[in-house]
Amino acid sequence: MSEPRTAWGRFLARPNDDRTKTLGIAFLTAFISALVVSTTSIALKPLQDANIAAEQAARMDAMLDALPGLRALMEETGVTALETRLVDLDAGDWSDADPTGYDFAAAFTEPEASTPLPPEADIAGLGNRPVLAPVHLLEREGELMLIVLPMAVSGYASTIRAMLALEPDLNTVAALSITEQGETPGLGARIEDPAWQAQWPGKEVTNDAGEIVFSVVRGQASGPHEVDAISGATRTSNAIHNMMRFWMGEWGYGPFLDRLEEEGL
Repeated sequence: MSEPRTAWGRFLARPNDDRTKTLGIAFLTAFISALVVSTTSIALKPLQDANIAAEQAARMDAMLDALPGLRALMEETGVTALETRLVDLDAGDWSDADPTGYDFAAAFTEPEASTPLPPEADIAGLGNRPVLAPVHLLEREGELMLIVLPMAVSGYASTIRAMLALEPDLNTVAALSITEQGETPGLGARIEDPAWQAQWPGKEVTNDAGEIVFSVVRGQASGPHEVDAISGATRTSNAIHNMMRFWMGEWGYGPFLDRLEEEGL
């Protein structure tokens, strides 16, 4: 039997217990598997992104439907969806940038699109905060009826993303919707429960002096500035508490909301 002429042929002709052949086959198997997984991931990413966007849109619709009279108000004003505009959080003012296609979640990890947070300010555990944030507005004849703010925080087991809807006074919570989370099932994941989120409408973020006093408290919440923590999920509850404190403060939407209140839309 003649010796194989090609390197591949000579490699395959080695005995099956040959160390070089064993390592070579293992390497080729791992390489081909990685290539298949990578190709599949790239091919499916647009579908995955579309599914995530659709799920988030559905959660937004569910939040809007949960607000008493909002759909009727939207029909009355002829509005079928909230208007989205970008806010420059560094400047505390509107941005002229086009919000179409802006990826708020991706901006956290893009150096040119985010601002590093000093450790003492990073109570949400994010590391960086996007320069631009998309806010969603409902107006009637130039009057603000509702503003929805996207938020994020590092939770116990995942990054938690949420939408906070505020009434026209920019202080009273109209609704909270958790749009993404991977917390412990049966414990921290209960932040998605409608019963827990039902505590939020009517709560106030600041006191009469303008200080952020909103709290997620253990035990029984009392007063207009508190909601109950999730029993058995202290770290997730603390994360939601810190999310509110961060995003409504000076490193989040605080300066923008102050300017909006002073100057109007």
